[in-house]
Amino acid sequence: MTTQIKKRPRVPVHGVLLLDKPVGFSSNDALIKAKRFLNAMKAGHTGTLDPFATGLLPLCFGEATKFSQDLLEADKTYTTVVHLGVTTTTGDTEGDVLEQKPVDVTVSAIEQVLKQFTGPIQQVPPMYSALKRDGKPLYEYARAGVTLEREARDVTIHELELLDYQAPLLTLKVKCSKGTYVRVLGEDIGAVLGCGAHLKELRRIQVGHLVLEKSITLESLESMPESERLALLDPVDALLSSFPPVRLSDELATRFLHGQRLALGKEAVLLPEQAGRVRVYRDSDGQLLGSAQLQEFQILAPERLINTQ
Repeated sequence: MTTQIKKRPRVPVHGVLLLDKPVGFSSNDALIKAKRFLNAMKAGHTGTLDPFATGLLPLCFGEATKFSQDLLEADKTYTTVVHLGVTTTTGDTEGDVLEQKPVDVTVSAIEQVLKQFTGPIQQVPPMYSALKRDGKPLYEYARAGVTLEREARDVTIHELELLDYQAPLLTLKVKCSKGTYVRVLGEDIGAVLGCGAHLKELRRIQVGHLVLEKSITLESLESMPESERLALLDPVDALLSSFPPVRLSDELATRFLHGQRLALGKEAVLLPEQAGRVRVYRDSDGQLLGSAQLQEFQILAPERLINTQ
């Protein structure tokens, strides 16, 4: 008679875990492992890191998943090692080599090229990407040997710093807007330098205001006692800390949680001076209620609401 092992029921877990994703894992693979270690019911990640890439992958659990879009929209910062002189099918180490050229490039030439790629630029998304065409990811077409036309997209490179150059390896720090492909940036820099390039390493060190220094590896998470894992979670409002707070009386808080637009005035305990995106709390107990838009004439319009039960 076969004895079936009973699975533990998942439990509600709410908060944000800053994970240092290892090389070789997809973002979803890393999420599944972390979700299992925390025995969590609901979880999601905030922007994909390619399997060859490492670094900061914020994971949202429970109510925090409602605010994951805010990190998708946030600026990202990376360090990357660009291998000059070698192009690959994928723009990184996972692809097949397409062409090799000698590298005879000076630091001054590199610095001049980096200036060309700082600020608003246009990028053509790579075929090896998760962007979809007719419901199918571009990488599926690429694996089938099909190349499709892609429109260039506007992105912004806020900072592009030369950290080191030991030919043929070029180490850069890149702070960029959402939608930027660092692989394409590396390829484009190599093309302008005349030798071609692909990414040897890519490490994400910041997403919005969240930083890699506060992250934990899967190995560390697995090795610690289960009772200590939940203590690693940042609160749900860690995703909203760049927005000013609004504090409401109990009566207004109840109406807010019912999705009502509120005309605020003296009843609001704390109110920012300027209109814009805000995080909303109940003043009596400090409970986060959700996010909202503070509009003209002190109108508070709910966006995403927390389940406070």
